[in-house]
Amino acid sequence: MHTSVQKWSAEFIGTLWLTLGGCGSAVLAAAFPEIGIGLVGVSLAFGLTVVTGAYALGPISGGHFNPAVSVGLAMGGRFAWAELPGYVIAQVLGAVVGGGILYVIATGKAGADLGGFATNGFGAHSPGGYDLSAAVLTEVVMTALFLVVILGTTAQRAAAGFAGLAIGLCLTLIHLISIPVTNTSVNPARSTGVAVFGPDIAMNQLWLFWVAPIVGAIIGAVIYKSLLANRADD
Repeated sequence: MHTSVQKWSAEFIGTLWLTLGGCGSAVLAAAFPEIGIGLVGVSLAFGLTVVTGAYALGPISGGHFNPAVSVGLAMGGRFAWAELPGYVIAQVLGAVVGGGILYVIATGKAGADLGGFATNGFGAHSPGGYDLSAAVLTEVVMTALFLVVILGTTAQRAAAGFAGLAIGLCLTLIHLISIPVTNTSVNPARSTGVAVFGPDIAMNQLWLFWVAPIVGAIIGAVIYKSLLANRADD
């Protein structure tokens, strides 16, 4: 049995890695001259952070790395509500430290232009100019389906050993769909970690990227638990 400190440490490191790896690919490599990785590369980078983090740290903490996922797992009966505050604090701190590391790296050259710094937004701050309603719907639906995948692949009846891969690929697909709309959050910690160092508009719009993913996670957990789960899942 792992201690609370070990679990919090795993969530801190995993969320730091997700923020640094995913957002770092967007800030440093997406449009790098001649060999930029683009939208597909950034989407894959986010998925890879989850895959690697899940297999390395999942056996310790469950590998949430996302407050919305923690809420959804608690709603789905897979995680104790009493553990939620510690996980969320560790996740947010990890994301902010990851964002800070990325900020130091990104500003380490003359004339550095951070742009949006991989922050999330809607309206004028949406990559594709999508409005608030489109952003809300995108974040709620994507997070809900993310939770369905997480709960399904981690159920007792699911194929053993493949959950981390499936969850990472799901996050990749989510980014491929929704980067143009909100720059893809589905993770309040990831959004917070870069918003702290990004433009003012990112902090002003951050509320949406807490509310919508958490609402979506709850909806996804309710859908799975009421329509798809059976006793063998717990």
